[in-house]
Amino acid sequence: MSATRPTFSVTGITGLPEIAPGADLAALIADAAPDLAYGDIVVITSKIISKAEGRVTRMERELAIDAETVRVVARRGPSRIVETPQGLVLAAAGVDASNTAPGTVVLLPADPDASARGLRGALRDRTGLRLGVIITDTMGRPWRIGQTDAAIGVAGLSPADDHRGRPDTFGTVLEVTLIAVADELAAAADLVKGKTAGVPVAIVRGLADLVTEADGPGARALIRPPSEDLFRYGAADVLAARRTVREFTAEPVSMAAVRRAIAAAITAPAPHHSTPWRFAVARSPQARTALLDAMLAAWVSDLRGDGFTPEQIERRTRRGEPLRRAPLLIVPCLDAQAAHAYPDQRRSAAEREMFVVAIGAAVQNLLVALAVEGLGSCWVSSTMFCRPVAAGALGLPDGWEPMGAIGVGHPAAPAPDRPPRDPSEFMIVR
Repeated sequence: MSATRPTFSVTGITGLPEIAPGADLAALIADAAPDLAYGDIVVITSKIISKAEGRVTRMERELAIDAETVRVVARRGPSRIVETPQGLVLAAAGVDASNTAPGTVVLLPADPDASARGLRGALRDRTGLRLGVIITDTMGRPWRIGQTDAAIGVAGLSPADDHRGRPDTFGTVLEVTLIAVADELAAAADLVKGKTAGVPVAIVRGLADLVTEADGPGARALIRPPSEDLFRYGAADVLAARRTVREFTAEPVSMAAVRRAIAAAITAPAPHHSTPWRFAVARSPQARTALLDAMLAAWVSDLRGDGFTPEQIERRTRRGEPLRRAPLLIVPCLDAQAAHAYPDQRRSAAEREMFVVAIGAAVQNLLVALAVEGLGSCWVSSTMFCRPVAAGALGLPDGWEPMGAIGVGHPAAPAPDRPPRDPSEFMIVR
């Protein structure tokens, strides 16, 4: 790519008719832009690609959005940000009810990169020119007001210009700069296409050095992989992201991430405006070993007292091994000093249960927040069976009641898919 680019032009193409299914877009564009030149980049609104490909359906818009949604990332009232089968994350799955016959909606092209390659090939066959093609759609942007056009299909140019490893003007090597060229061109072209001007195609001229002989990787290369996405979980994904993880890598756990997760935990509801949640973090190998060895000895003693054989004891105590494989342990504790005293057992039991529910809510918040941090976790109830032993091993203050132990670490492997569960099996409606 050239170091300097003094000028380029963007021209809207007028005179295109209403597009019907099966329309020859290459012929229509070539006729409307007879001066197409080598190295031009044709930027075309996805809607006319969809119309030509028959991606217009008579359906209620909300039902069409449902059909085009792979997952809901966020929802507020009727508005939805979703992931589509094409891998795009955008509002309403790109379903559009504007500039189409009443009662119909336009869906995104099924494979925008394939559509871009097909149009580029057809234009080359008709004109003999090497051109680039960008298919665009309008998207909002996180943390920014307003929409802009972005590339959803690309052929004949690299969608991104990777500056990483290059020196800047002061000789500093760039480490993260990756320019989304196709998106920049899509936005520039939208300035002449507009949303209401009836100009669905623009020609970018003067950037022939961007146009390649090969079709290239397409716009899909601009979609950030989930493993690199710091904001992967939308509002609808967060709870399902919490999975029980029993195998961990040796990578250390960030205490900053643990503090953020505990900050989320203590937003849980609690009775009497109290704060009954406490957390003991066993970070050092010595603290973890002391706790787990003391718990194991108490567990074995209990099982022997219950008459279990050595083989049965070994089998049962194996359940605690995930905690030994975790590089960090968190012991959630209940501090119920704010509980009210009642003269009868029924109300006293109910009072304690309120506080137990509160620590349960805090534990769930903690587990979900750990998942959002990219950490795996497993909650094991063992400390509840030997609270004095666990409290002594950790040197807990008086009144802190251990409520299980949570192994925390980086997952050694992806968690298996959770089997689907029908909510109706767990509820009744009166």
